[in-house]
Amino acid sequence: MSPSLRVAGLLSGTSVDGIDVAIAEMTVDPASGDLVLTPRGQWERPYPDDLRADLLAALPPAACSAEQLAKLDTRVGQAFADAVTYAEQQDGAVDVVASLGQTVFHWISDGRALGTLQIGQPAWIAERTGRPVVSDLRVRDVAAGGHGAPLASTLDTLLLRTVADAEGAPAVALNIGGISNITVVPPDTPDVVAYDTGPGNALLDLAAAQVTGGAQHSDVDGALAARGRVRHDLLDTLLADPYYAAAPPKTTGKEHFHRAYLDDALSGLPAVDDTDLLATLTELTAVTIADACARHGATTVYASGGGVRNPTLMRSLAARLTVRTSDELGLPPDAKEAYLTAVLGWLSWHGLAGTVPSATGADGPRVLGSITPGERPLALPTPPTSPISRLRVANPRETR
Repeated sequence: MSPSLRVAGLLSGTSVDGIDVAIAEMTVDPASGDLVLTPRGQWERPYPDDLRADLLAALPPAACSAEQLAKLDTRVGQAFADAVTYAEQQDGAVDVVASLGQTVFHWISDGRALGTLQIGQPAWIAERTGRPVVSDLRVRDVAAGGHGAPLASTLDTLLLRTVADAEGAPAVALNIGGISNITVVPPDTPDVVAYDTGPGNALLDLAAAQVTGGAQHSDVDGALAARGRVRHDLLDTLLADPYYAAAPPKTTGKEHFHRAYLDDALSGLPAVDDTDLLATLTELTAVTIADACARHGATTVYASGGGVRNPTLMRSLAARLTVRTSDELGLPPDAKEAYLTAVLGWLSWHGLAGTVPSATGADGPRVLGSITPGERPLALPTPPTSPISRLRVANPRETR
């Protein structure tokens, strides 16, 4: 095995629930050329209540001043640094930190990504932890003509290649966060497709907060939706959004699926009961995911993300697809994106491209991100001589 590198992967998703952090130990197996990832632990650290409220208040379609943005960039960076410190207290020091930050705006015009902004100032992470930080991982892909997302396609392609080739059928990874995305890995070809299918929990979270008067940030265990019935007039209105018919590559976010969007869909319809609203939005997520998979002839998905914890949503998906979870691939559903971030950091640290151009739409593969030095001088390793085409998840016990 090549020398191992311990990387802490950090991100906060579009639901703004908190900070996910995972420590991965990674090395290259010289016999197979596989990247071997050993999960060392994963944790979710909540944002301070005032910081979460301020972040949500700054997201589109709300206005946000330069002053607000500068303060949030600092405060999120400090919170991310605290998350790294907590993880190191649990599992020991890391060599590198990789941060996907907190997305606050994704600029899409006429189906093209023109810019993207993730905050969480890496200088605060480097200063407080002493570790070098790989950050700003999306924008290089956007500059190269891509969407900067879904970057999950990088991990999914490495992880699912063996599955797709062995089964002779498309292998699909599904992540349900605020926005849902899929990666379709076809057998015996590098032409991977990945894109955002539409809202995951974004509209559900808004509706849950609305109908509970702010007492809940989400439909816990899908309980509200389970008591309602699907309002097909509302569902048909929502499904008429041109986004769903647009060809990939494509990305979306809360700048599209926000409260005013939901209010517009409800206007002109007979009053919708609270639980019926949640039931309908749950159905919307399931239908749009299943329809996207059907376009690629896929009937089985490996699911991850916060939506996996919603049994009502999982039942609706299971009525249309065979749903497995990323646990079967060795990565916990709640932590898969944090491990993704660690993989992206490892690739950038080694001078390797972190994108799949057929998935993001970029002109070609690109090395992602910027590096902020830690307390020691930078000493980057020599890049591997062969490209990394597969990833194997090792059981931590196998390396002890």
